[in-house]
Amino acid sequence: MSATTRELFERYHACWEARDPDRIAELHTLDSVFHLHSGQAPARGQAAIHESVVGMFELVPNLTFDLVSLRVGEDFWVAQLKLTGTAASGAELDADLADFVLVENGAVKEKHSYVDGVAMQAAIAPSELA
Repeated sequence: MSATTRELFERYHACWEARDPDRIAELHTLDSVFHLHSGQAPARGQAAIHESVVGMFELVPNLTFDLVSLRVGEDFWVAQLKLTGTAASGAELDADLADFVLVENGAVKEKHSYVDGVAMQAAIAPSELA
């Protein structure tokens, strides 16, 4: 395991737990890609990543990330997390998330997030599923 990559994970995870879009975006490379694989196009570059993260926190303002498992390599990490919170719709969110992150020069180069889309959709737009 790379200590440097593990340290980056710890800083990055802390930024998500603090719901801090500025610090999250700053830990990405200038040409980084953040792709939440739930139907949206990837966000490319720090400004677009910042905007995407702001949008996520608007949908679930008290979003929390509980780490289930983590595997760290020299230039990547894979994490399994449990997302919880209350969506802006008022519905409770309880969803699984898997992150695959590539690291370059001590920063996040690519972040691919795979979320339980059914659980996420039920929390974000519960009335549309009824």
